[in-house]
Amino acid sequence: MKKLFIYILFLIIAAGCKEKYLPPVQSPNTGYLVVEGFINSGQEPTSITLTRTTKLYDSVNIIYEHNAVVNIEGENQESFPLSETGNGVYRSSSLNLNKNEKYRLKIMTQDGKEYASDFASVKSTPDIDSISWKRENGGVKIYVNTHDPQNNTRYYHWKYEETWEFHSTYYSSLYYFFDQNHLPIGVAFRNANQSVDTTIHKCWNTVNSTNINLGSSEKLSKDVIYLPLVYIEPASVKLSVLYSINVRQYALSHDAYLFFQRIKKNTENVGSIFDAQPSELQGNIHCITNPTEVVIGYIDISEEKQKRIFISNDELPGWNYSQSCSQIILDNQPDSLKKYGSGLSPTVVFSLGPFGSVKQFYATPDEHCMNCTLTGSNIRPSFWP
Repeated sequence: MKKLFIYILFLIIAAGCKEKYLPPVQSPNTGYLVVEGFINSGQEPTSITLTRTTKLYDSVNIIYEHNAVVNIEGENQESFPLSETGNGVYRSSSLNLNKNEKYRLKIMTQDGKEYASDFASVKSTPDIDSISWKRENGGVKIYVNTHDPQNNTRYYHWKYEETWEFHSTYYSSLYYFFDQNHLPIGVAFRNANQSVDTTIHKCWNTVNSTNINLGSSEKLSKDVIYLPLVYIEPASVKLSVLYSINVRQYALSHDAYLFFQRIKKNTENVGSIFDAQPSELQGNIHCITNPTEVVIGYIDISEEKQKRIFISNDELPGWNYSQSCSQIILDNQPDSLKKYGSGLSPTVVFSLGPFGSVKQFYATPDEHCMNCTLTGSNIRPSFWP
């Protein structure tokens, strides 16, 4: 018992001896330059994002690098400018690069420093054969399938964009009007013809992939890939009506593949001392002005290939998505409105009084249940069926 007491006392003392951790690597006050993106040799524009690293104790999440001069240069002296479009993003028009030439990214930041990536060859990207899906563990798993009949690609990188349509649980044809103290004193019709307001019933959301999706066939006799990309949890709102995923595929060089593997391990897999520990992220971009300065990023040259699929809720019997919404009935009277109205959102008429006035109406305690624009956009995407 005495030994146990001493052990517990030691743990208490040890827990009280915490010191602030200061990482041994000291970055400059401006942070290291981070270069994200790739040179698109095909029809689509090239997009490069420039940011700066921040210190562990900084409150700022992202520092964008503005007003840089960014160009794509060929060994044959060709030059293609990129223009800043906001948030550190620099974009070019369609390039259609010569596959027999080598190219690099050249950057001059507003403080006068010059950076450049190594010259690299243009790689051809195979078409995506298919994007497929199947029910797994109650949810839906989405797969990508591709192959290179020439067995030349071997290393792949995918990004994707998810878009889904969703509906509010209830329609709404009513809204409150308020007194000078912002207390509800009655309801009125949203539309003059007393119809429901369909503009807040149907919405869409779009998110881009944030994880790093890599694949390799280097250990296979044929350059064939079949890998899972996305898992959608059971009863997710994403598949409540109609869902779409647009997958973008890129061929990688072996060195680029290894770089993104290190990024993936450092950002996704570090959770305990038994996981892969952070490694150096030196890529193929260098500071010409100061060769000892660290630059983070890898610029490869590849053609982007895309494929989109749709999945309808009708194809998923028993999906069982629910907003868990409820409604109650209110009287359109001051006492009822003062008691309940300020915490409820009106939806539709329950009964009408003389001359079409509202006598009683339905209301929900969660405004999200009748207004989808609180969590999405009611602007239909251009590609939506």
